[in-house]
Amino acid sequence: MMPPYCPTDAPPGEKALFNALASSTATDGWIVLHSLAIASHVRQVQGETDFVIVVPERGVLVVEVKSHSSVKRMDDGRWRLGNQSPTSRGPFQQASEAMQSLRKYMINRGVDLRSVPILDAVWFTHVRARTMLPRSPEWHDWQLLDSEDLRVDAAAAVLRVLTAGGKHLASKIGGFARGGTGPDATTAMRIATILRPKFEAALVHGDIRRGRETQLAAFTDEQYDALDNMQHNRAVLFTGPAGSGKTWLALEAARREAELGHTGRLLCFNRLLGQHLRRETASLTGLRTATFYQEAVRLGGVAVPADADAGFWDRELPDKVIEALLEDGEAEAGDFLIVDEIQDLARESVLDVLDLLVKGGLKSGRVLLFGDFERQAIYEAGDGRGLLRQHIPGLVTCSMAVNCRNLPRIGTVVKKLSRLSPGYRRFRRPDDGVDPEFVLFERGADQSTVLADAVRTLRSDGYGLDEIVVLSPLRNRSAAEVVTDPWLRQILRPADGSAPGPGQLRYTTVHAFKGLDAPAVIITDLDESNVLNFEPLLYIGMTRATDRLTALAESRTLRNSFGASA
Repeated sequence: MMPPYCPTDAPPGEKALFNALASSTATDGWIVLHSLAIASHVRQVQGETDFVIVVPERGVLVVEVKSHSSVKRMDDGRWRLGNQSPTSRGPFQQASEAMQSLRKYMINRGVDLRSVPILDAVWFTHVRARTMLPRSPEWHDWQLLDSEDLRVDAAAAVLRVLTAGGKHLASKIGGFARGGTGPDATTAMRIATILRPKFEAALVHGDIRRGRETQLAAFTDEQYDALDNMQHNRAVLFTGPAGSGKTWLALEAARREAELGHTGRLLCFNRLLGQHLRRETASLTGLRTATFYQEAVRLGGVAVPADADAGFWDRELPDKVIEALLEDGEAEAGDFLIVDEIQDLARESVLDVLDLLVKGGLKSGRVLLFGDFERQAIYEAGDGRGLLRQHIPGLVTCSMAVNCRNLPRIGTVVKKLSRLSPGYRRFRRPDDGVDPEFVLFERGADQSTVLADAVRTLRSDGYGLDEIVVLSPLRNRSAAEVVTDPWLRQILRPADGSAPGPGQLRYTTVHAFKGLDAPAVIITDLDESNVLNFEPLLYIGMTRATDRLTALAESRTLRNSFGASA
């Protein structure tokens, strides 16, 4: 099932069909896409289909689900479903248009559908429509499914439609499926990947690790709305707390622009995040991915001084880049500009450079920005959002509030300790019953023993060393850097952006890991007397953990900052 969980606010008929197909043993090997947005619709600017069911060796079925308890065809030909207003565009027309849109899209992407039945049907999940609705030239009898089909055997009903529909196509199209019908398993996977590429992980089930990957790959309704905002607006600022999916959306935006044949940039602030983004976008043509300052050094053609200070990064380097671009930089302007971590880059000198990197400039160009101005703006200088509005007239803001990353107990602790307002509207991932763990240490004491115990506990819970990251708000002499435990000294390695080797445990600063996440996170050195910007760094560090969070906190800091929550 793609996604593997049905949203709680989905219509009741969609929930019922989703559960029926997911729980049936007859659907093994099938690929079911739920709530698929259709950007290139044959009739509308934007459309959607409720289900696309891909059955290897049988065909593809596009299903329009109607959950209404009453269905009526009026004297004037309009449909009335439940309490909805009458409409001339009936459900069979909706299903047909969705099917034609998807078929056209797949053919344009090079999928061979000559022997693949692509069919559409309407499923009235709450009425016995097969006996209630009269015959009509507007649809075939086999295109109609109802509450009895859902109750008795939903999978068998799908196969019935594919069989009848396949025979219909064979009777109308000479030579259709002469060698048998498809899609074969490879084509079925390709269809699913083309229609919803982010959900390949949802096909793999079994252990906790793969289950986590499945959950993190799923869409939320909020992300669908965000993707719509990308499509319909020239310049958008996506804001939201950590874990709301901003970096994922930035990557998806880059993929979509590249698929349209556009050229442009995906930029960020953090070096490790930049390496992650480069790996994720390595196959995209026409896209340059880097941190802003890496790109600035390249464009300016300057060497970074060994003693480079804030003056170099904030004034000297941007001035060099602007000078180079004004002199001979017309070819550097791309069709689009995407910037993650914009809260750390929203300053005059940076925006002046960005203005020259997109056709039409910031005022008229295609610009998509992603940031958290509430708690992650640890490098922000002044009113970043105000500057963006000055430089980008008509900038649309899209707020994200659904936590897509953290398990609910981690997110709830984050929300309370960081005093997020309004914070997270809800959590997408289900609760697993495990609370974050807070471990005390005395100010100035060696944390090696408690750190080693925390790592061993996570390993006993099934987490590999490569799934654990040790973070610290200290830039120098963190617990991991000065560790005395012999075992930890052998396995600890500074995070450099590459995947850890077997038996290696990564460590780095909270600052450097901003924008990234890991299944299990241990935060050390939580002593407010030694840390500048303690609360924002605590928030950033805690929100890096998708599943398990362990915090090593100095006892007075725990009492002062955590209080009864600890």
